[in-house]
Amino acid sequence: MRVGADGNRAVRNIPAMALSDWLSDRLGPASRLPAKIDELAGPASGVVMLPMHLSLPGLRECDISEDSTRRSMYGLLLSQGKHNDIVRFINATLLVADWPSIAGSLEPKLRMCCERRLALGHDQSGHGQAAEARHGGAIA
Repeated sequence: MRVGADGNRAVRNIPAMALSDWLSDRLGPASRLPAKIDELAGPASGVVMLPMHLSLPGLRECDISEDSTRRSMYGLLLSQGKHNDIVRFINATLLVADWPSIAGSLEPKLRMCCERRLALGHDQSGHGQAAEARHGGAIA
């Protein structure tokens, strides 16, 4: 309930949140990432306009050809994007090339999940392969 400046109380309805949005936040990064890297269908060039729920001041329009802008956008998408945002805006080839620069800025749980699910970072550290071997090749 909200109390206005004049002392009147007003009841305001809060729109219902979609179950898929609620669950994606509760189940962690694995629920937001695609099953395999081939599902990433983002553009390889041009300018993309991020949705309002992902845009930061000065980072709504991202030029894919600018390495630092693209890497920042990919980090933001992986950290905060929904499944549809990730597959729509991230290009698989560019993510593989940018992974060494992006991985260090992600929280460890998300980084490990990306490395296992999307087969990223295996040749840099070998941690992804070791984790897969421990889990019998299963993807979390």
